Amino acid sequence: MGKEDSLQQKKKNEAHLSQLASVGQIAAGIAHEVKNPLTAVKGFLQLLKEKNEERYITIAEAELNNALAILQNLLQVSKPDMDEEPFERLDLTVELNSVIQLFQDQFYRVTVIKNLENPGTYINGKKNQLKRAFFNLLKNAFEAIEGKGTIVIGHEASEDTVTVTIQDSGSGIPKEKLNLLGTPFYTTKQNGTGMGLTFVFSVIYQNNGFIEVESEEESGTVFKISFARDNGSAETKEKPRLTLQKTTELKDFFTVNRDKFEEQLLLEAVNVRDKIDEIMGIGNINLLENAHKLVLYVVEGREHEVVHFAKTEGIMWAKHSLTLAFKLEWIQAVRRVMWDFLFHFNRGKEELQAKEHFFALEKRINELIDQFLNHLFMSYSQFKDDLIRTQREMVEDLSVPIIPLTQHTSILPLIGPIDATRSITIEEKVINEIGANRIKTLIIDLSGAVHMAPEVIHKLMNVIDGVKMMGCEVIITGLRAEVVRLIIGLGLTFENKAITKGTLQQALEDHLS
Repeated sequence: MGKEDSLQQKKKNEAHLSQLASVGQIAAGIAHEVKNPLTAVKGFLQLLKEKNEERYITIAEAELNNALAILQNLLQVSKPDMDEEPFERLDLTVELNSVIQLFQDQFYRVTVIKNLENPGTYINGKKNQLKRAFFNLLKNAFEAIEGKGTIVIGHEASEDTVTVTIQDSGSGIPKEKLNLLGTPFYTTKQNGTGMGLTFVFSVIYQNNGFIEVESEEESGTVFKISFARDNGSAETKEKPRLTLQKTTELKDFFTVNRDKFEEQLLLEAVNVRDKIDEIMGIGNINLLENAHKLVLYVVEGREHEVVHFAKTEGIMWAKHSLTLAFKLEWIQAVRRVMWDFLFHFNRGKEELQAKEHFFALEKRINELIDQFLNHLFMSYSQFKDDLIRTQREMVEDLSVPIIPLTQHTSILPLIGPIDATRSITIEEKVINEIGANRIKTLIIDLSGAVHMAPEVIHKLMNVIDGVKMMGCEVIITGLRAEVVRLIIGLGLTFENKAITKGTLQQALEDHLS
């Protein structure tokens, strides 16, 4: 990048930051006037849940949560430096790898290609802010791909610059809209707010980076982010030493130092910590309490409880459609903080004994955490599969509604197109219902049926034959002219199979009179 180009890009960045600052001032005023009343209303809605119709209150509460989330995002944009996180030397290949792992639940449909060249090169930036920005960019890339696709993540370094590229094969963005990216409330998503990309642009600029976007509709989008390379000496950055209360038992160590554990966990789980209250509100899931519970189960080696807890958590996250990537990041953060605490627990012990104890713990703890993740994912997937199957069965029942008219008479109104799959469902349900409920007369109304293919007519004739074999009389009503012509053309007839009536009303009058 030449010096002149760099100056032009810097001016563009400054102009963009100025626009964001103006929007931020408005946002801060809105937040001051609106956030507190909304929070109060939310509290009253939670109280009303106990005494009123829950589904309306739940909807209202969800809308309020959305409003509060938007206000919080606006506040973050209005005060990008409110986070006191210091600048530090970062190897972006390390940070990108850790963020990519949060999307493992999407790897079955999207191929992720990593071209992370020149590892060991550094930039100077705010680690947690940048990880959140890359998380948002990757989340957008996955969401832009319907069905299967590809995301290519690149990292390369020149003498002066470190560049990260994120390229997806998704739906793309119209050329005339590219300049609007990063503007608050502009979004290409149906239910988006645009605040995610606004945060990304703001963070990149605040970390002295440049961002370029190329896109073509139906061909995908490329985000290219460049930072100045830090060519200083790669000194090892020593982590601040924790001051923890010593105990003889490992379980007691995690219990008495729980506040410190939660503090470290919130520092590690960058993308989840801002979602804790939201997740609590949606699914009544206390992430910090559950993390402490998991840690105690693991350090005590209680395998049965770990597996049961994982299954319960999987169901809860699936039931409330919570993002699985957040759960994965949270558990991996729990694992990292646990090892940090175990290091402190073993510090000062006789060297050989400490090493043997530490390696024994490593095997046991990693196995239990891996078991937790495996059972969590299986439970999550099983619940989703069961939900889809239940919904499919419900749709099938609604597509073949057998309505009891009297103890021994039922009506089957067939509405809409009847294809081969639906005709199989009709056969199965009709035969089962007649056998189970001892139906003696079945009125099949075809006045609302459309597009009956020849194979469907043949299947319907077979169903009528089966019904008669079970001792049930069939009355056909509402035959339209085009259906009759199709039946005649196939050389078929309802003679000796069923009674035909012009309309359902006529059949009811004749049968019930």
